[in-house]
Amino acid sequence: MTASASRPLARRTVLRAGLGLAAGALAVPATASAATGGTVHPDAISGTKIRNLTGPAETGGYAAPWADLGIPARCPDGSMLFVCGDTFDGATVGAADWRAPTGLRSSNGSPAGIAIDGSVGGSHAVGLVPEPHNPVDGGYTTAIPSDVFTVGDTMYMHLMRGVIYRTDHSDFWRSTDNGETWEYLCLWPGDMYGGQFQQKTYAVADDGYCYVLSTVFNRDVTSGLLLHRVRQDSLGVPDAYQPWGYANGAWAWGNPPTTITGARRWGEICFRAMGGQYAFTWLNMDALSMRAQVFPLPTSNLFTTPEQTIIVPTTPGNEGGNAVASPYGGFIVPGSTFDDFHVCVSQWYDDVDYRVMHYRIDGLAH
Repeated sequence: MTASASRPLARRTVLRAGLGLAAGALAVPATASAATGGTVHPDAISGTKIRNLTGPAETGGYAAPWADLGIPARCPDGSMLFVCGDTFDGATVGAADWRAPTGLRSSNGSPAGIAIDGSVGGSHAVGLVPEPHNPVDGGYTTAIPSDVFTVGDTMYMHLMRGVIYRTDHSDFWRSTDNGETWEYLCLWPGDMYGGQFQQKTYAVADDGYCYVLSTVFNRDVTSGLLLHRVRQDSLGVPDAYQPWGYANGAWAWGNPPTTITGARRWGEICFRAMGGQYAFTWLNMDALSMRAQVFPLPTSNLFTTPEQTIIVPTTPGNEGGNAVASPYGGFIVPGSTFDDFHVCVSQWYDDVDYRVMHYRIDGLAH
C-alpha cells in the first residue's frame, strides 16, 4: 500500500463503521433542560441533488478527480471557492499526487449556479499550504479544513493538522487575494479543552464578532460542543477567543467553556449567520444522518432547539431525494436562505465513488 493510499482507506473504515458506541460523555449543567440533544423534527424535509461538483468529469482537468469536503466560501470578488480535503490524481482515490487542502473555483457565485470551472493552481490544483504528509506512528499527516469564510476583503481558513483523527494542532490562515495565496496566523494545541477545540466553524455576525462552535475531530470519540466569540479584527489572536460557559448558577461569556448541547460523536460541523438567525448543520454519527438547527442567537438553548434531519443514509444504487450513500460534510453554501437552502455533501464508499455533491434542501423549519 502506498503512503497516499493508506490514509484514505483508514478514513473509509471510520465512515463505514457506522454506529459503534463511544465512552466519555461530558456532564451537562442541570439548568440546561432535559439533556437529550434536541428533538428530531418530523419528516417534512426533502432534498434534491443538483450535480456532482467534483469527480473525473468535473475536476479531472485540474488534476483533482478525487476530492472531498469542498467547504464553500464566497470570495471578495464574488466567485465561490471550494476548499477540499485530501485530493488525488490518477485512476482511483489514493493513486497519486496527494494534496491537502486544495481550492477549486466556481466563477458563478450564485448558489443555484455553482459549477467548478477553475482551481487555485490552474490546470493542476495545488496544495494551499505546505503539507508534506509525513509518516507518524503508522499513519501520515495531512491538513483537513474545517472551515473557510470571508470577512470583508479577507478570507480565513481553519485546518486540523496531524494524522487523521489524531489532531496534533489546528492552525489558522488568511488570504487577501481571493484564496490564491495564504498567510499563516496562529495555532491551537490539539489537546486544548480536552480536544474539544480541534474542529472549529465560524458564524460571521453583524455585531463585529465571529461566533465559533468547536468539537473533537474524531468520529469515535464523544465530545461536547463549545461556543466562543472573537472580534472580527482579532481572529488570528488565540487569547482573544472568549468562551461561553455555565458557572455559579448562570451562563455567561468568560466562564469556563461548557458544552452547549448534549455530548455526542460529531462529524463535520458548519455554523452560519443567515436571514437574521443562525444555522448549524452537522454530520450526526448516531443515528447516522445530517442534521440542522435554526435558532435566533448564538447563545440560544440548543438542548431544546429541534434537530431537523436534512440528509439520510442509504446504500449505493438506492439514492434519491435526500438519501445519500455514505454521506459526510454538509457545508452550507453562501447565499443560501432558509427557503432556498443549499449544502455541499461529500460521499465515499469505494475507490471511485469519492466526491463532493451539491444538494438543495426544502422544508427546513425556521
